[in-house]
Amino acid sequence: MNAAVRAVVRMGIYVEAKVYFIYEGYEGMVDGGENIVEVTWESVSSILQVGGTVIGSARCKAFRTREGRLKAACNLVKCGITNLCVIGGDGSLTGANIFRTEWSGLLEELASQGEIDEEARKKYAYLNIVGMVGSIDNDFCGTDMTIGTDSALHRIIEVVDAIMTTAQSHQRTFVLEVMGRHCGYLALVSALACGADYVFIPEYPPEEGWEDHMCSRLSENRARKKRLNIIIVAEGAIDSNNQPITSEQVKDLVVQRLGYDTRVTILGHVQRGGTPSAFDRILASRMGVEAVLALLEATPETPACVVSLSGNQAVRLPLMECVQMTQDVQKAMDEKNFSDAVQLRGRSFQNNLNTYKLLSTKKTASELPTTNFNVAVLNVGAPAAGMNAAVRAAVRIGITEGHKMFAVTDGFEGFSKGQIKEISWGDVGGWTGQGGSILGTKRTLPAKHMEKIAEQMRNHTINALLVIGGFEAYLGLLELSAAREKYDEFCIPMVMVPATVSNNVPGSDFSIGADTALNTITDTCDRIKLSASGTKRRVFIIETMGGYCGYLANMGALAAGADAAYIFEEKFDIRELQANVEHLTEKMKTSIQRGLVLRNENSSENYTTDFIYQLYSEEGKGVFDCRKNVLGHMQQGGAPSPFDRNFGTKISAKAVLWLSKKLKESYRRGEGRVFANTDDSVCLLGMRRRNLIFQPVIELKGDTDFEHRIPKEQWWLKLRPLMKILAKYKTSYDISDAGQLEHVHRPKPVEA
Repeated sequence: MNAAVRAVVRMGIYVEAKVYFIYEGYEGMVDGGENIVEVTWESVSSILQVGGTVIGSARCKAFRTREGRLKAACNLVKCGITNLCVIGGDGSLTGANIFRTEWSGLLEELASQGEIDEEARKKYAYLNIVGMVGSIDNDFCGTDMTIGTDSALHRIIEVVDAIMTTAQSHQRTFVLEVMGRHCGYLALVSALACGADYVFIPEYPPEEGWEDHMCSRLSENRARKKRLNIIIVAEGAIDSNNQPITSEQVKDLVVQRLGYDTRVTILGHVQRGGTPSAFDRILASRMGVEAVLALLEATPETPACVVSLSGNQAVRLPLMECVQMTQDVQKAMDEKNFSDAVQLRGRSFQNNLNTYKLLSTKKTASELPTTNFNVAVLNVGAPAAGMNAAVRAAVRIGITEGHKMFAVTDGFEGFSKGQIKEISWGDVGGWTGQGGSILGTKRTLPAKHMEKIAEQMRNHTINALLVIGGFEAYLGLLELSAAREKYDEFCIPMVMVPATVSNNVPGSDFSIGADTALNTITDTCDRIKLSASGTKRRVFIIETMGGYCGYLANMGALAAGADAAYIFEEKFDIRELQANVEHLTEKMKTSIQRGLVLRNENSSENYTTDFIYQLYSEEGKGVFDCRKNVLGHMQQGGAPSPFDRNFGTKISAKAVLWLSKKLKESYRRGEGRVFANTDDSVCLLGMRRRNLIFQPVIELKGDTDFEHRIPKEQWWLKLRPLMKILAKYKTSYDISDAGQLEHVHRPKPVEA
């Protein structure tokens, strides 16, 4: 929430509006007085990395009454406030909408009581409202992610990772209760991200007889040498008769039926606290700026809107449509129409549920189809956190589809040497939380080893290929498809899933591993900022990875609240460096006496990190001193973030289902073999704005700058002005990409 508060304040001041804090939520609005305060630029300094909200929040009974709202209206008019930005859940937003519809009536009443004069009534006749959804449950329809959800997932996953090590040692079963009274999002996604054995959520209650089903699944897993079981329960979990299922009940069941050593851990308010994740900071900053733009454009005719996220796109939706749909989910659950409830939750929720169902239940040999297809999986390029989650998902979905799955170690190099072996369902257990690449990965391209790779594909009868990796994986697929003319072995379906910390693969807005790296950078910057504010008047120059791609430097700067970020994509010269130094010199005269500058490793051949450090040191003499920090390979390692685990799992599952479809289409019965040599049989699966789409790698060649290994157009460059505005630079902000008001997409009801 603080990142959103900061963005609203700074964007408001940037467009020369007066900005006020209303402390303690609606209570502060009703009480007025010192609760409504005009704020300055510096009021929101250093709050980006703080959890909770600095302006306080409270449930307010008075605001639910007309008298309360009358007082609130009076207090707003006294300050001349007619634009409200509300950050909260559906209750707060519904309250804001009621307030808006009553506004003119409230002002008339105040005028007739003599509280305000006629002039004020006319001048402040309309109230505009924009909402942002802050809720860790992600229980608001119309947005893929609410502010706070990703951070809550970070807390849950940290706990699960810690519990897994102790459970492994003692062969224990753990029942974890996570928040979500009416929404199972946190439970579902954390179950997906840690490979839990069973999950209970309100939208999808287990069928009658679930007790037997759960116990048989737990004992099967133990029989497969799995030393621990994790069961995740949402606090609002229910059975198909709407009766609650509690974590204690689940524990007692396991103890009575199976006699396993079982413990319950209730996470509680830990999930609300802690430092916000990089994703949440960027999301909230984008939303905050979008909210100010929406208020500036609002007219008395436009409905109150919420700023929300669809895929990777900021959109505006009518507030009451979203609230209505959110309430419809609850209604569907009360009426036991659970399939409707799941659909109303939206696309992202459905995908998570379907993927979890596919990955958690191992079918018996008799239930599995057999396709006689062999699918190979390999990692190519540098390690990226989340690669292992992607391999696990691929192997398990492949087995469920009836294929034989083969793992190739050490990329194309290992392929040429024949390092290929069949991999089973159990082999990939516990892989989701592991950093790095368990299969091993190399940067070697296939061109040198074509002959040998073709031979290995022949020997192992490989019918399809899944490549998980970065720019080298993309180049590798281009080389393999070019070699089809010479080698029939490569005339098979091939697909690539982008995984690289640099996020420099054409055809995808995100790559597996970039979110984890971004969190590492943000985390380090937070620590460095604390060190700098202790010593005062100090500027840190931080070098990030990314090759020529400025994604990490730019987004890291946005998430950490940096003063500048130097990237290759936006050329900078000595005048710009000079302007940045002057900007920091001015900043040192204020109460914020520290600076943070990020530089991408290849942003300039001559303006190196050392050069910039020396320039700043010389120019800042007597005003500030300088330190430099090269983050290096710590950005590649570490446990994958919830986003990377989830993204890796979902995108990889989708890729294997696509391979299955292509295998069926390209199987030639007469010849008894797979033959695919069209361009659309070698694809890259990427996230583009709102959708995951398959794109032939040949078609992506035109979008690629091969010399610098980056896409020619990158979506995040549009966020550059945002970072500059929030760091107090005068710059033009391109609002062509700002969200237009859309309507909520309502799914068709499911036929029973």
